[in-house]
Amino acid sequence: MAEIKVLLDEYGVIFDAHKQLPSDKLRIGFIEALAELENNECHRTRNFPKTRLHRVTGIEQAIYRADIDKISGWRIHVQYSNKEIHLKDVVKGSRHDNVVQVIKSKKGRYE
Repeated sequence: MAEIKVLLDEYGVIFDAHKQLPSDKLRIGFIEALAELENNECHRTRNFPKTRLHRVTGIEQAIYRADIDKISGWRIHVQYSNKEIHLKDVVKGSRHDNVVQVIKSKKGRYE
């Protein structure tokens, strides 16, 4: 059995994604992205083919972005703490380019 990482959803990101994502295709992509983030093998090899997980630049904290869908621009923001993944936000495709502004607008969520 594959080892999985713990995903914590303190801010209701999964519920927000279900409400905000405009199509079933993006909702399925969100579930696939969560599955990849949970997969310990992806973390061990640092290979994230679906989500292209990478660190956000321009921010002091270690905040990471994962694609839900590269074309539409929808993203998930996560942080790592105590070997757990904390879901922080779902970012609309129209706002993904202003990543620093998005993070600063909800800085209470980011440690």
